[in-house]
Amino acid sequence: MKRILSLLLALVMVFALAACGSTDTPAPGTSGGDVNNPPEDTELTATQQIIKEAEGMTLEELAAKAIEESNGKTFVGIGNSSRGATALPLFIEYLQSIDPSYNMQVDWQQPKNNNIFSQLTSDSLKDTGTFAMTLIQDGNQIESKMVQTGILDTFIPLDWATANGTTPEEYEGYLPLQTLNKVFMYNNTGDKAFNNVWDFVAEDAHGLFMDIDSELVGKNFLYMLTEETYATMLKDAFDALSADEQAYFQPTIDEMESEASDLGLGENGKYALAWIKLWVGSYNAQTDDGPICNTLVDASATDQFGLLVYSKLRSVEESATVSKNNITVAAYNDGYTGIGGFGYCHYLFVTENSPLPWTACAFIAYMTCTADGFSAWGKDIGGYSSNPEVAAENEEIYHHQTGGMAEDGTTVEFDALNDRGYDWWVGDGQLVLEDPEYCADVAFTVGSWIETLDKYAVA
Repeated sequence: MKRILSLLLALVMVFALAACGSTDTPAPGTSGGDVNNPPEDTELTATQQIIKEAEGMTLEELAAKAIEESNGKTFVGIGNSSRGATALPLFIEYLQSIDPSYNMQVDWQQPKNNNIFSQLTSDSLKDTGTFAMTLIQDGNQIESKMVQTGILDTFIPLDWATANGTTPEEYEGYLPLQTLNKVFMYNNTGDKAFNNVWDFVAEDAHGLFMDIDSELVGKNFLYMLTEETYATMLKDAFDALSADEQAYFQPTIDEMESEASDLGLGENGKYALAWIKLWVGSYNAQTDDGPICNTLVDASATDQFGLLVYSKLRSVEESATVSKNNITVAAYNDGYTGIGGFGYCHYLFVTENSPLPWTACAFIAYMTCTADGFSAWGKDIGGYSSNPEVAAENEEIYHHQTGGMAEDGTTVEFDALNDRGYDWWVGDGQLVLEDPEYCADVAFTVGSWIETLDKYAVA
């Protein structure tokens, strides 16, 4: 009966919606409520009891539990990233370093077209599920469809919490494996420069952007702009514009004042709504970030710009007409003002009906607490481990912050590849960070308003 009720609630949320920890620098995945620690008088499920015990164990202790539980069995994971399939064999090697006789078969599934939520919902009907754990993105849907319905459980590894200066009991939020950033980039083969976030919604500006109905984290970016912290960033960037530039945007901002009030936004909400309205009405909708990158690095794409995953630049191969030097990351410009991009997370959860909960916890701890466990993702710029110790070790391995330097170590070869790092991005880069709870809270209000806009007018 519990599984049936869970499915019904999940389906209600699906129809209704249609649709990142604490360190010195705010870590992603933070939510206003304490999702990890239910009240003491709340009865824990069997999986939650295992998680509670697991949160008091080191990785080595979890590994012993995993070996005992899953030796000779099959581990099935599901995720938005295909690299889980790369991380699992490394995890098995780690367990075999403890017990050479250990063996486990693995199956990693990556659903397309946002089907991960429906697959997890269907699997939750079983007393014992197929999927042991998940790596999943889109904080809005995670909050409303997966956590509120009891389909997924948060596990906070002890070693991860310690590295972040907290404890599993004190930490509030979901567990992020990493933060990825989508950043504003433009083709620099012409004379035009983009020095203010409002330049991307100026007259005749048409940015390349993955359609918000194709990748819903893009919609979360727009939701988060209405949170007062980021709305204030937009207001401050507007104030830095010339009088002539302000005159172009002011009518839209004035028009949005009543809308912001109706939607219950803060005093600078009108700036956020104005920017969103202009962006949604002008961007050139794309189906994937790869083609956006391929377009922008070509010499023929003079003055074009986009908002896309930063890591796509690593795969660009140099040629007579294509170069990473044809790209400028807008936030790296001296004097750039305003938001430089959007940060969203890959979160890790144990399924409530996990067939191998101890092994799931150990695998999650391995990925978040060791550089080897994070290595499937660690080679990419623009992807930052949520564990500061792993992040530092990963930088020592891959040298992302000097990734654009020539072999002599002093000459800049590709400036766009010199990743400034997570702390810089959330500070000077004014990266907008996804908050799952805020996104879920405004999905009905701001989300419904966005649906009324003249969307992506340029096909």
